[in-house]
Amino acid sequence: MIDRVDNPTTNVNNINEASDYNAQNIQVLKGLEPVRQRPGMYIGSTGKNGLHHLVYEIVDNSIDEALQGFCDTIKVTIKSDGSVEVEDNGRGIPVDIHPETGTSALEVVMTTLHAGGKFSKSSYKVSGGLHGVGASVVNALSEWMEVEVHRDGKIYRQRYARGVKTTEVEVIGETNKRGTIVRFKPDKLIFTTTEFDSDTILTRLRDLAFLNPSITIEFVDERNDIKRTLHYAGGLKEFIAHLNKGSKTLHEVVVIDGSQQDCEVHIAFQYTDEDGETIVSFVNNIKTIDGGTHVTGFKTAFTRVVNELGKKKNLIKGEPFKGEDLREGMTAVVNVLMMGTPQFEGQTKSKLGNEEIQDAVAKVVRDKLTDYFEVNETVLKIIIQKAQQAREAREAAKRAREAVKRKSALGASTLPGKLADCITKNFEEAELFIVEGDSAGGSAKQARDRNFQAILPLRGKILNVEKSSELKLLKNEQVKDIIMAIGGGIGENFDTSKLRYGKIVIMTDADVDGAHIRTLLLALFYRYMRQLIEEERIYIAMPPLYKLSISGEKPMYLYSDEELNEMINIAKQNNKRYEVQRYKGLGEMNPEQLWETTMNPKTRKIIKVKIEDAEEADSLFEILMGKDPEERREYIMRHARQLSLVDLDV
Repeated sequence: MIDRVDNPTTNVNNINEASDYNAQNIQVLKGLEPVRQRPGMYIGSTGKNGLHHLVYEIVDNSIDEALQGFCDTIKVTIKSDGSVEVEDNGRGIPVDIHPETGTSALEVVMTTLHAGGKFSKSSYKVSGGLHGVGASVVNALSEWMEVEVHRDGKIYRQRYARGVKTTEVEVIGETNKRGTIVRFKPDKLIFTTTEFDSDTILTRLRDLAFLNPSITIEFVDERNDIKRTLHYAGGLKEFIAHLNKGSKTLHEVVVIDGSQQDCEVHIAFQYTDEDGETIVSFVNNIKTIDGGTHVTGFKTAFTRVVNELGKKKNLIKGEPFKGEDLREGMTAVVNVLMMGTPQFEGQTKSKLGNEEIQDAVAKVVRDKLTDYFEVNETVLKIIIQKAQQAREAREAAKRAREAVKRKSALGASTLPGKLADCITKNFEEAELFIVEGDSAGGSAKQARDRNFQAILPLRGKILNVEKSSELKLLKNEQVKDIIMAIGGGIGENFDTSKLRYGKIVIMTDADVDGAHIRTLLLALFYRYMRQLIEEERIYIAMPPLYKLSISGEKPMYLYSDEELNEMINIAKQNNKRYEVQRYKGLGEMNPEQLWETTMNPKTRKIIKVKIEDAEEADSLFEILMGKDPEERREYIMRHARQLSLVDLDV
């Protein structure tokens, strides 16, 4: 014991000599160096989400000009070389000499953090880019950037490379226009991918066009010959109609407009015969995917108004409705324009935190909605009737969940009869394979290592959760088998501490039906067991498409047509005979082949499913599994050339 503290003074001296920690070790990052050192602090990530955030930052600057009444046209172009151009007809970034720096204001804005007109209320009363870092951050994370300003009859231009100017601000011509054109190309040294997705950008631009009915946004993707003009004079009414496309609506769109405490509130909602609720929220045109105080204010006031008026008009019998029951079937857009500084959770602006906004929104909703329902009692009756159905369904679903929970508590005796469980009780070691079909399930049961691998066969396709209520879900035998096998429950009551398996592997055929089953399962996990994806416990097995036997060589398994063609060419060049076996499904492989290619941890190929961008994943599931066949068809047609079994990142 004493040996542990032998000569402590000497040890400390040795540490000081070894580390030599002094003022020279303190690093000072200048200019935009901090952004390149820690890009995630400014744009959230260096993956797809962060990449698209660059476009949004520049577009938001143009939208801020529009909010002040100086801009009505914005054009966004993805160039054939992968760069982006954003053009507006606003006032143009100032180019005169900044009094503090002695350099052009354009250069200050583009090369200095926390510099811009957003800090001055005289320049921007309402703005989404209040951190003052947007344009400069995009500059820092771009291989190159060029800004062209049309202002005061002249065209000004300055160029940059990775945040550092490469030219001075120069006059390159005369003009009778005004506005700003920003061109940039993301830096491959920063981002894991620099391939922009047109659907992701279009979704964001469409939202902005709905929120700002006086603006026309043009979108061009030169790579795929896509051109769209987005202009919605109906504003939020058209937004709701877009969100409810393909659903049966129960009444006209209700619009609430008002102002309170330097805050403009714009809300629209409509009910459909669908289950669940959809609330899309924004503050100063920035989408708040996690909601915030403005959404809380809307929900609280809406619940109170309906319950109070329902009781007053004798339309509600018994207990007041819970908010979740009253919002069943609701589609709503909540848009707030506020002065001052919106408080967000991080630079990526996912959730609003200003407490005063909750009171402002609640006040506007209480006043305007009360007036509306006094005149339109029919709509109030429809909402209450829908809420009554929702309450009955919720109570039935609760009883169904409790039944599932009671069965789970009874232990292994209540596990699905088709489940071939594993021996280990260490859930982190245990793997559950959800297998398409009884035939493949039988082979998988013989192929597996029963010490740590469990098999649950599925017969056919499971329920589409995008089109079904939770009650219908809990009555579906296949879904119940999955819930019971996994062990964590479902929905808000999902508990990862009760999981029976640390890894869940979806194993389906490599064909269209298999892909559909995978998507149905992923939709189930995403909507009702999202923690499984967030904790990266969901995987997709990659069974081979071909077995290639070349004379004199060990048979090889290939996973794409490209691999097959390459190996066949090699065999032909060496004048060797070969034989190709095409696997149409998992059931065509014997247990030994299935183990070797798809289940053996040492040789198998599996893909980890991630949620890089929750908003994008949510939108993708809605498109692929939702209620609008036209939107689904358009999406598939746009991506037809890219359809193949690749890494799934949703």
